[in-house]
Amino acid sequence: MLEDVPIHGSRIDASSKPPTHQRNLSLDFRHVTGGNGPPAGCGHQRNRSLDSVLQRIPEDMTPTSPEGAPLRLPGDAPAPRLALPPEIPAGSDDSGIHTPPDANDEERPTPAAARSRESLDSGNPEDTEKPPDPPDAPVETATAIVSAVDTANNKDFLLRLFESKLFDMSMAISYLFYSKEPGVQTYLANKLFSFAHEDVDFYLPQLATMYIELGEVAEVLRPYLVYRCKQSADFSLRLAWLLTAFGGDVKRSRATKLRDSILAEEIRPAARRGHHRSQSDASALRLATPSGRHLGDLASGRAFDNGCLCGEQCSCGAPRLAPQTQFLTALTNIGRRLASVADKERRNGRLRAELATLDLNLPARVWLPLHKKPHCVLRIPPHAAAVLNSKDKAPYIMYVEVLETEGHEPLPPRLLPPAPPAPHSPPIRHTKSEENLVPEWPALSMYSAMDDVDNSDCWSHDDEELSTQYQPRPPAPDSVSQLSVMSVTSVQSTSSCGSRESMAVGAGEVRRRLAEATAAPPPNAFKHDPADPSAVALKESWESKLARMRLSSPYGYLSGWRLLGCIVKVGDDLRQEMLAAQLLRRLQTVWDLERVPLTLRPYEIICLDKESGLIQPVLNSVSLHQIKKQSGKTLRAWLELEHGPATSEGFLLAQRNFVHSAAAYALTSYLLQLKDRHNGNILLDSAGHIIHIDFGFIFSISPKNLGFESSPFKLTHEFVEVMDGENSDMFAYFKILILRGLIAARKHCDQIIHLVDTMRMGGQLACLRSSSAVSNFRSRFHVGRTEPQLRSLVDRLVSDALHSLSTRLYDNYQYYTNGIL
Repeated sequence: MLEDVPIHGSRIDASSKPPTHQRNLSLDFRHVTGGNGPPAGCGHQRNRSLDSVLQRIPEDMTPTSPEGAPLRLPGDAPAPRLALPPEIPAGSDDSGIHTPPDANDEERPTPAAARSRESLDSGNPEDTEKPPDPPDAPVETATAIVSAVDTANNKDFLLRLFESKLFDMSMAISYLFYSKEPGVQTYLANKLFSFAHEDVDFYLPQLATMYIELGEVAEVLRPYLVYRCKQSADFSLRLAWLLTAFGGDVKRSRATKLRDSILAEEIRPAARRGHHRSQSDASALRLATPSGRHLGDLASGRAFDNGCLCGEQCSCGAPRLAPQTQFLTALTNIGRRLASVADKERRNGRLRAELATLDLNLPARVWLPLHKKPHCVLRIPPHAAAVLNSKDKAPYIMYVEVLETEGHEPLPPRLLPPAPPAPHSPPIRHTKSEENLVPEWPALSMYSAMDDVDNSDCWSHDDEELSTQYQPRPPAPDSVSQLSVMSVTSVQSTSSCGSRESMAVGAGEVRRRLAEATAAPPPNAFKHDPADPSAVALKESWESKLARMRLSSPYGYLSGWRLLGCIVKVGDDLRQEMLAAQLLRRLQTVWDLERVPLTLRPYEIICLDKESGLIQPVLNSVSLHQIKKQSGKTLRAWLELEHGPATSEGFLLAQRNFVHSAAAYALTSYLLQLKDRHNGNILLDSAGHIIHIDFGFIFSISPKNLGFESSPFKLTHEFVEVMDGENSDMFAYFKILILRGLIAARKHCDQIIHLVDTMRMGGQLACLRSSSAVSNFRSRFHVGRTEPQLRSLVDRLVSDALHSLSTRLYDNYQYYTNGIL
C-alpha cells in the first residue's frame, strides 16, 4: 500500500493532515446554508449536486492528469495503483472526499475483479474510490472530470463487449473497419487469433480489402496474416489471389509487397531442426526422384512435382506454392485457348485433348481450393469434362478424382515418364506403374460413348489420345477380361496405398455393369444437343456419375477416393459474384438462426485474379432453358414427369421445396437487385429447388447499363402455376415466407450491410461505385416499417413482379439474341 495518494499531480503529507475535514463549499452547487459552514448538529452535509454525475464514475477507471491528458493507450507504462493511507477512514461520500462513515449512507460495493489489459486499457481495475480533491478546486475541474469519466466509462463498456461471449467475428470486422482508435484496432487484430480459422476465412475478402486500403489497419493485421500464411499453404494462396484481384495497379504498394513475399516463398514455416539424411542416402534417392526444375513443363510429366523428400514438414527449401500455382495456371490457360475456337463441338474435343495432356502429370500434391478437406489430385478424366453454354467465353466444367489425406501421406505410385515410341507403336504415351512394368504397349481405344471406361490394360493410367488423326489398334479380345477381381479382404490387406495389385477389375465386368446401368435410360433423360453439349453431362445424377467413374477409375479402390466438380471461368470478373456468394451465405445463416424455412444454395467462388477464377458447380441441377428445350414441357409438367402426379407424395415434397427456394431467391433478388435473370441463369435441382446462378449484375449495374429489368424479382406465371395458382394456399404461403424472411433479415441487417460497406473501398467493384449503392441497400431492409406495413409492401412487390412487362420483354430479348427459352 502506498503511503500517500497522488491528488491531481500533488502529494499529501499524511502527518499534517487534520483528523477531521471541512467540506469545500465551493463545490456545493445547490445551496449554501450559511457563511459559517454546515448547520450545527450535522457531521457533514452531502453534496447532492455531484451525486447524480459522480455515480456514473465506474469502479474501474484510470485517473487523468490536471492538464486533461488522454487515457493511456496499450503499450504505455501502467499507472500506479491507488491506495488509501492507513490513517484515512474508509468512509467516503460520492464526491470523492473521504469522510467518516455515515450511518445513513448505503454500504459501498466491493471492488470489481481486475481485468486483462493486454491491448485495450479502460483504467485501473482496483480504483474503487476517487482520491480527494484539492482545496478550492475550480468548477471547470469538475467538468473535466466528468468528461474524462464518460470517456473511461464508454471504453470500459467497449472492453466488456469485446470480452463477452456474444462478441463474434462479424462484430470484430465491423469495429475494425469503423474504429479510428489505434488501441481498439490493436486489440481487435490480436483478438483474431482467438477465433476459429473458418470464421476468419469467411471474412478474408474484407480483411484483404482493409489491408489494401487502410494503412493503420494493415499494420495491426500483418502479424495475423503472416502467422496464417506460415501455417497453411492454402491460406497463403487465397490471400495472394485476393491481393492480386483487389490490389489495383500500384506496382510497389503494400498489397503488392505482401503478395510478392508470399509467392516468392519468403513467408513459410521455419525449417525443423533434426536428423539430416546422410549424403549417400540422399544421393540414392535423388536418382529415383525428380527435381523441381520441371515445374510448369506439361511435356515432362513432372509439371507439378517440386522434388521434396522431407515428408510432413519440409526442411529442404523446395517450393511449397509453385506446384499449385502451376496447376491452376494450366487450367486457366486451357480456358483462354478454348475461347479462340468458334465451334462448340470442336471446343469439347479441344478441351479433352488439353486435359489429357495435363493428366499425364498426375497424381501430384496439388489440390482444388473449392474443397475444404486436405486432399491431393489423382486424375482428371478428360471425357467427363464439357464446355458450358456461353456466347463469348468458354467456361468449362471438369470432374477431378482426389484422395483425401489426414497428413503428408505417400501418393499412389507415380507413373514413369513417357517411353520413346517403337517404330510401329502408338505415338501416344501409355505408361505403366513402377511396380507393374510390361515390355509391350497395350492397345489404345478411341473416345467412345463409354466416356470413362478404360478398355485398355487396367494397370495403366487412363491416357486418352491427344488428337484424332491416329488410327487405334483394335484391342485384344481377352487382354483384360482374364484378370481376376480381387476380393475386398485382399484390398484391405494391402500394405500401403502405393500398391496397385489390389485394384485389378476385369474390363468385361466393367462393361457389363455399365451396359446394365445405361440399357434403359429414364424417360426424362436429355439427348445430345450440338448447340449445348453440356446438357447431357449436367443432367446425369451425381450419384450415378460417382458410381460410374469410381468403377472405371484405376484409383477407385482407395478408401479416401473422392470425386469433385469444378468450373473454370476465364474472361469474367468474378469479384462481384464472390461478394454475392458471401451475402447469400450470410442470409442463409440468418434464416437458419431465426428458423425461417427459406432455402438458398450458396456455392464457393475463388477469384484467382481480376478476370479468372473457379466456381463450385451446383450438382444434380439443370437450367430452365435446358428443360424447355429438351422436353418442350412447362415447368409444372416437368416436375410431374420427374416426381409423379400432382397428388403424389413426391410431387408435393418437390412443390414445397420449390416454394421455399423461390421465396428465398425472390427476397434475395429484391435486396441485392439481381439483374440478367433469364432462364439460362435459373436452375432446377432434382429435389425441386429453384437455384439462381451468375451474380455478375447486382446493386447499381445491369447488362449494358440499360436498367431494363425493373421488376423487384423474377416471378412468372409458370412459377405460380407450380404453386397451384394465385388463389391457392401455396401462393399465400409463398408471400408469408417472403415476409418472415424480410423481418428476420432486417433484424441482422448490420451484419449483412457491413460486408458490402467494407468492399466499397477503392472502387474496385463496379456495382458499388455509385455513392448511393450502400444507402439504397440499407433502405431495402425497411427497418423503420411496422409489420403491417411490411405485409402491404410484400403484397405490392409480388404483384409488381408477377405482372411485370419488363420480365417478359427481357425473356423475349434473350430468346431472339441468344436462343434462350
